[in-house]
Amino acid sequence: MTTRAMQTLRLDVEGNVGRLTLNRPEKLNSFTIEMWEELGALGEELLGDPGDLRALIVTGEGRAFSSGIDTSVFSGPGISGAGGGSGDRAPLVDAVLRTQQSYSWLEQAPFGTIAAVRGYALGAGLQLALACDVRIFARGTSVGLLELKYGIIPDLGGTQRLPRLVGPGKAKELIFTSARMEAEEAHRIGLCEQLVSDEALEETADELATRIAAQPPLAIRAAKRAVNAAFDGPVSDGLRVEAEGQAECLPSDDMKEALAAFVEQRAPKYQNR
Repeated sequence: MTTRAMQTLRLDVEGNVGRLTLNRPEKLNSFTIEMWEELGALGEELLGDPGDLRALIVTGEGRAFSSGIDTSVFSGPGISGAGGGSGDRAPLVDAVLRTQQSYSWLEQAPFGTIAAVRGYALGAGLQLALACDVRIFARGTSVGLLELKYGIIPDLGGTQRLPRLVGPGKAKELIFTSARMEAEEAHRIGLCEQLVSDEALEETADELATRIAAQPPLAIRAAKRAVNAAFDGPVSDGLRVEAEGQAECLPSDDMKEALAAFVEQRAPKYQNR
């Protein structure tokens, strides 16, 4: 296993599976500008060169995934971001767009991303979980988008990703009322894909990540891109993305390996090509 420690994050990688941990447990992993900048810089790096990474678990150190935004952000110097400006002339719009990318790379990454959530996932914390491909909640977790309590809106993807999971009406109800809900209700409405005991959270996330990492990586990347495109426009556009992804998979060595392994009744060894 290799470990990379940052000021507010830790990345552990073993084989093809990574674990990204929010590492401010004394503050319930509440988000600061520094945390967003580190998350954005790491995402830019992994998008450019994911290496052997095929699945990534995102979790929080201690008893919370993330309690949301650290209130020091509201009185701080502002967000400088990683990788330069967004190109928008309005300074506040530019700052928000750049902070959004600290989360969006999880959705854009060519590997599967899994949020393993316990304790609290509130505001900015829940929006980080929403940016992942799959969410696993531990029983007893409390979640919600509380931004309207502070006179603002969810601006890190919450208004876009939440409706895709629970529908526009339920999303508006939750956002308009700053509602908090327990993990059981979140699972019932489709906000998370799996609900497990707190003791089983890490094992469940590890097992799912291992299963994803064992799949042909070209196909994972193509399937993820196609599923995401299903919400971006008409079905015809999504069908083209699907076709383009399949055209990459069909002649690949990974497909040949998948067929050979099936015939020979052995575990496949994919090379991502």
